[in-house]
Amino acid sequence: MKTLLLIAGLLAVAAAQGASLERYKLFLDSTETARAAFEQKVYDRSGKLVQETAGSFVFHRPGRFRWIYDAPADQVIVGDGTRVWIYDRQLNQVTVRKLSAALGSTPAALLSGGRGIESAFALSDAGERDGLEWMEAKPREREAGFELVRMGFGPNGLQAMELTDHFGQTTRLRFKNLVRNPEVNPSEFRFSPPKGADVLGDK
Repeated sequence: MKTLLLIAGLLAVAAAQGASLERYKLFLDSTETARAAFEQKVYDRSGKLVQETAGSFVFHRPGRFRWIYDAPADQVIVGDGTRVWIYDRQLNQVTVRKLSAALGSTPAALLSGGRGIESAFALSDAGERDGLEWMEAKPREREAGFELVRMGFGPNGLQAMELTDHFGQTTRLRFKNLVRNPEVNPSEFRFSPPKGADVLGDK
């Protein structure tokens, strides 16, 4: 579930140096809304591809987002500013969590634009790779469920994210057709459980 919360802010750290950190700060300072498509690949510890999916996302900071995962993940994740709704279409099951608990020290917090990122993550510049400038974010909480997140920036801004969990599994996202500051419809950040769906969590 935490991996799928790759959906959707940083208060500038005065001592931080490095191109990727500056790119990240610029991205947050100049981006209130965004929309993009993405491709996601999941690799096991040995580097074997174990899942491949695609989808799209839109966000309106702070705390509002919608991530749609196509099959085989087949999920919809919506943050309405107060809660996060995770809908598994195959199971017809909805899990609800408070936004603060769902984000916290998760990758989604890096895109949400909320406060306190510097207290939740240790941020550092990770150099260049594959033509991108990479920032690395390590959660300070031991219970975060993953070891680190990397964000890759290119000429067109944010182009990639990578998540490595405690089991050595790596999830890689590549963004396509990222549009910054488009007009968004507030209805995109509302969610009503489908009829007959099981609803679990913080209702």
